[in-house]
Amino acid sequence: MPRMNRLTPDTAVGASRELLGELVARHGHVGDMVATMAHSPAVLGGYLQLSRAMGRAKLDRRISERISIAVQAQQGCGLCLDAHVGAARALGIDEEEIERAHLGTSQDPAVAALIALGLQVYREPASITDDQIAALRAYGYSDRAIADVVGVVSLNILTGAFNLLAGLTPDGHPDTHSRPTRT
Repeated sequence: MPRMNRLTPDTAVGASRELLGELVARHGHVGDMVATMAHSPAVLGGYLQLSRAMGRAKLDRRISERISIAVQAQQGCGLCLDAHVGAARALGIDEEEIERAHLGTSQDPAVAALIALGLQVYREPASITDDQIAALRAYGYSDRAIADVVGVVSLNILTGAFNLLAGLTPDGHPDTHSRPTRT
């Protein structure tokens, strides 16, 4: 059971009312996370801005979804993990590669290096080395793509942490089964 109620444009106040009203008018509805984030206009507004900004990222979406899967497998948000696995499948990523992403890797060494960077940004960004960045450049990644990894991870930390705090799960029940699969 969720720990926080969903808000609607009628039940939200202030800036959240405006943000939800705009989203509902544009899309017809909003998901549980967005409706629940509306308790904090700062969190909702920040999420929407970062999400829009990352929509303009140059990092290949097939890679960013695998980074997201790896991060969510660590963070333990079943709702986010399900969403990113679904997006990966929609992009044509096969089941073996999705499983590798759960484990924080890829069959492609260049993609594996970027997933590893994403997990390092998530767990211990102070340990990133000049050699790692040079290796990513040697794989052909631009500084922009490398920097985009931080945005992908940041968006996942925000959404996953919020969903876990709010008790939002894929099936609407408390998230007692979704735990990190790798330490």
